[in-house]
Amino acid sequence: MDFRCNVIVKSAVAGLTLAAMLSVTPAMAAQDGSEEPTVSSANLRGDLYILHGMGGNVVASVGGDGVLIIDDDYPQYAPAYEQALLDIGMKTKAPRFLLNTHWHMDHTGSNSYWGERGSVIVSHDSVRTRLSTRQELKAFGMVVEASPPVALPVVTFAQSLALHFNGDDIEMQYYPGGHTDGDSVIFFTETNVVHMGDNFFNARFPFIDIGSNGSVQGYIDCIQDVLGRIDDDTIVVPGHGSVGNKADLSRFLDMIVATSAIVTAKLDKGISVEEITEQGLGEQWGSWGQHTINEATWISFLAAR
Repeated sequence: MDFRCNVIVKSAVAGLTLAAMLSVTPAMAAQDGSEEPTVSSANLRGDLYILHGMGGNVVASVGGDGVLIIDDDYPQYAPAYEQALLDIGMKTKAPRFLLNTHWHMDHTGSNSYWGERGSVIVSHDSVRTRLSTRQELKAFGMVVEASPPVALPVVTFAQSLALHFNGDDIEMQYYPGGHTDGDSVIFFTETNVVHMGDNFFNARFPFIDIGSNGSVQGYIDCIQDVLGRIDDDTIVVPGHGSVGNKADLSRFLDMIVATSAIVTAKLDKGISVEEITEQGLGEQWGSWGQHTINEATWISFLAAR
């Protein structure tokens, strides 16, 4: 699948930076072949590794049962991920299982690559529905065409699903209406690692896909539940940003609650979104807007709750 043909950019919404657009659509950038895609990898704990190219963070379980990966980045990075997995011990042509945390292309862009090689793709029901139909990312003025059948999850679930793999009990738990309407958080019970998907952007403002039924409250509900299930020794993998822990996830929740309260209070006083954006959220959160989602865009999400 040529991702450049699968995504149509219509118009960028005011307030989004060029960096934000490029980080969401890297398949449209740097296509001159001047830089070969590369993937870094590092051991997390036990049989678990984190891999990163350009999109969302990928976690791999590599052991006697084979390889399982969570998410798979953009399509042009697939060969680099294949090499990285071979380097850390994959002995087959593809992972046995590929788990999608949600439908966005920076987490599912290589589904076709792995599906064609025999990986069993697993996700929440909504992910298959959205991947199989034409979608709009209105926040970025983008249209994403339906994925081919080989890229679609073949195992789906409504609430939760368990896998027993490489000596670990793995739980995919559905959390509705946070980042999207199809988010899964994945718990490795024995290893004490959790992959949050895009329900966690470490030390940065997150993208809330309002058009996919994401919401601020859904984000809060998910994080509060996860915090009640983990401990101080848990490794917490965000969809974007560096690997964190319970304290980092708690800090992320504090940011959402605090900034939401600021915007809600001002809206209740009749202050417009434009005025709130001009006033800003304060110096405390200044560094959080220096990544994909800037402060103005984050305020727009908070105002849309």
